[in-house]
Order: sequence, then structure tokens, then C-alpha cells
Amino acid sequence: MLSQFETLPDALRSRGVRRRQFLKFCSAMVATLALPDRYFGQVVAALEARKRPVLVWLEFQDCAGNTESMLRSGHPTVAETVLELLSWEYHETIMAGAGKQAEAVLDRMVKEHRGEYLAVVEGSIPMGDGGVYCTIGGRTALDIARGVCGAAKATIAVGACAWDGGLVAARPNPTGAVGLEEAVPSVPVVNLGGCPHNPANTAAVLVHYLTFGEMPALDQYNRPLFAYGKLIHDQCERRAHFDAGRFVQDWGDEGHRKGWCLYKMGCKGPEATFNCPSVRWNDGTSWPVKAGHGCLGCASHRFWDTRSPFYERLPHVAGFGVDVPATSIGMGLAGVVTAATVAHAVGSAVRAKVRPEEPEPPSGEGAGQGPAGA
Repeated sequence: MLSQFETLPDALRSRGVRRRQFLKFCSAMVATLALPDRYFGQVVAALEARKRPVLVWLEFQDCAGNTESMLRSGHPTVAETVLELLSWEYHETIMAGAGKQAEAVLDRMVKEHRGEYLAVVEGSIPMGDGGVYCTIGGRTALDIARGVCGAAKATIAVGACAWDGGLVAARPNPTGAVGLEEAVPSVPVVNLGGCPHNPANTAAVLVHYLTFGEMPALDQYNRPLFAYGKLIHDQCERRAHFDAGRFVQDWGDEGHRKGWCLYKMGCKGPEATFNCPSVRWNDGTSWPVKAGHGCLGCASHRFWDTRSPFYERLPHVAGFGVDVPATSIGMGLAGVVTAATVAHAVGSAVRAKVRPEEPEPPSGEGAGQGPAGA
């Protein structure tokens, strides 16, 4: 049943949320979207004026990791998302209803709000053997996705599994699992890759949609550019160590304790794109590389297959000056220093050899004076 509060300000007031908190949330969303500060007022006005959209969240072949990520989000908290920003009507994991009652809610949302609600999909969709490997209430995941996403105003696929099949679709893929785009190609989808997705990006996509009436700019994989448009390597706080040739050689060694670059431990940051280093997790506290573990490239396409083995270094990464392989930086710098030292010594010896002998200082009158008695 829809909330009695139709607009966001009404819902905020009912929850005792101060306007200052609301403005702080809007500011965080502008920053996450990488929008200029001048859009702050537009975001505030849009969220205050719009009716809260209905949202349904579907779960298929998944571990519920993206749901757990959302529940642990800090900007915004799940309470803000559920109770204020959206009218969240269906989500198996957190809704009170179950069984036939829950399915009745989903059916009613599709019928009464066709073309108006937002759909979020978590988990892959099995295509093998008619889709029997994932059924809910007697319906296959494929049938539900076609019906619900086909009638939605916009659809978001959260996490690696919903995007490209994720772990479930990794070789040998016994259930024939695929991502939402491949399963229902007729539905436009915004993909929020990651294992799991970052809830700040999900909230930012929804805010962008509510503010501008459209989804943000997307890349070739239909991922938002604001979140997936930059290399992790270029945003990483350990980048200076990479450029200087300071690498962790073994877990727990001195370099690891000092926070040196994790490239040689298999970090995929030089080839992966995501905004983990800037948005981070747990209320902006940390992210895998800061915590001492290399990036797995979990926001990359088919990363379970293409980025594994996870602890083997990338073979060809531009390093110092963009044209020196990173594998040779550590030894290369030492070699450069050694070569420079030897060259300096040889050069000094050569110069000493060819330098003419100094004339004996003159004696007698005029000693110590230059030409013309200067």
C-alpha cells in the first residue's frame, strides 16, 4: 500500500528529518554525480517538488550481497531511501509480507502503476531448460523480468550478476545464466556493475533521474560515466608508490605495512574503472585497496572470467612515463641509478685525463695578477 505521504518534504517532516539533513544528502548526491555546484539548487527543487516514485526490487540468482550493501549504506541510509526518497513497495528481503501476499503486491504495482514505477533487478537470470533454475511463486525469473521490467518506466540492474551474469555465469555456467540486458533485450537498462554495487551510486542514479527526468550519461556497457568513467589506478591513493617503483612483494611485508602499491599482488586497478577510491564504502570510510587488498576489477565486464586469477599481476601495464612496463620499474630504477653513478664516475675520470695540467703559479713581481695586470 502506498504511503499517505505523496511528496518527499511531507515524508521528511513525518520522520522528523531536519531540512539540514536533507540538504546534506542533496550535496552528497551532487558530488557523487560529479555535477558542478550550480546544480545543487536544481537537485533540491526537483526532489522537493516531485511525487515519490514507486520502486520494486527483484531478486533472482543472487547472494543478496547488493541488498546487504544497500542496507549498510551511509549516504543515504536505507531508512532515508525507503521511507523518504522512494515509495519502496516490493523487495523480498526487507518487506513484511510473504508468499501470496507479497506476490499480490507486485502484481498490483505492475497493474496500477504501469509505465510509472522504477524497477531494480539483482541477480542473474537462468535461460537453460526454460528457466527452471530460478522460480518465484511458480513463475520463472525470465517471465517475471519480462513482465515487471517491460512495464517499468526505468530499469536498473545492480551488481555483477544482474549486469552480465556475474559469478553464476562464470564458466562452465550450468544454468545458462545471463544478465538482464541479454535476457530481456527489449528493455533499456542502466547497469551498476560491481560485486556488490555501491549504494551511493544507485542513489545518485535515482536522484539524477528525479532531477532531470532521464538517466545519466552511459558508457558502452550502459554504466553511468560518473561512476565508471575513470581508471581506479588514476584515483588511487597508492599511485605515487606505483610511479616510484615501490611495490608490495608479499602479504605482510614492510611495503605492505607502509601502504605501497599492490600491483605485483594482482591489483587490477590499472585496467579497471570505478569510483571506489572517491566514494568508498561504509559511509566513505574505506575501500579494498586502502584496506590493504588489491582491486579485483569487480566492476569490469565478466570479471569472474576475465580478471582471474585474481592474485596474478596484469601482464602489460604502462608504468613510469607511460611506456615502461610496471614489472621492470623496481629493477629499472635501481639500474638507472647504478648506470648514472657509473657514468658519472667514468665521465669524471675521462675529464680528469684530458684536462691540461695547470701551469705553475708565476713567481716574483706581478705574481697573482692576470693579463695587463688585471
